[in-house]
Amino acid sequence: MVREGREGKGGRPQAGSYTPKSKSRVETQEKKVKAEREMRQAQKDSSDKKEGKKKREESPTPEDGHKCRVCRFPLLIALLQLLLGVAVTAVAFLMLAISPSLLARETPHWAGIILCLVSILGFVLYCITYVPDERTSKQFIVKLLYFVLCMIGLVISVLVMAFAAHHYEQTSSFICEQDVEACVCILDEEDLLARTFTYEGVSDCEVITGTLTLYFLIQIFLNLAQALICAVGAFIMWKHRYQVFFAGLQIGSPSTQQWQKV
Repeated sequence: MVREGREGKGGRPQAGSYTPKSKSRVETQEKKVKAEREMRQAQKDSSDKKEGKKKREESPTPEDGHKCRVCRFPLLIALLQLLLGVAVTAVAFLMLAISPSLLARETPHWAGIILCLVSILGFVLYCITYVPDERTSKQFIVKLLYFVLCMIGLVISVLVMAFAAHHYEQTSSFICEQDVEACVCILDEEDLLARTFTYEGVSDCEVITGTLTLYFLIQIFLNLAQALICAVGAFIMWKHRYQVFFAGLQIGSPSTQQWQKV
């Protein structure tokens, strides 16, 4: 038989010559090295894709960068609630300065203060839950609480608006007479059993029939706007915030923070 390669003394192959067995061993090692290299490259590509996807999820959408930061929810809603709440409270204290005889339902400063608190919670919501997806129970609780308070603010605004409309119609029909440091008003002077309204500390009855009536009208419009803002806030919260939250079992290790959306 003819031997491959050149042999030296004693029948051993010389240096630089390869037998079929050694050649196949080298090819097998090269295949293993190539396979390991491809596997490491595939793992690296997979990890790069995961990191890129995670960064895209955590970063805001490109179109958000072109929007006004003040116009984002819930900052704009909370800002309008704060302004309207302060306006309602200021007008209520101006009404109370006219006469101390006015009732709490006639001077709804309490409603303005409550709505200011709702707006402050909206600012807190904007600060701690800027990301769209809730990852902690604190974020979920604040969003749920803001939704509930918006609904309460809506009810309060409608209630105050109803009282203001009633008293506006009432003061517009007053027939008043000055009595020392008080103003005595009735709805119908021909009715002997008609109810009498006495406003202490009023030196001019024109303040009751004119200025106070104007304040009631302002309260109607302010609380109407406040009711609409609270309704919009509750609707947006239900649609984009409260309806989308993370619950259920955590998938993967705690470091990845992957949650199942429901």
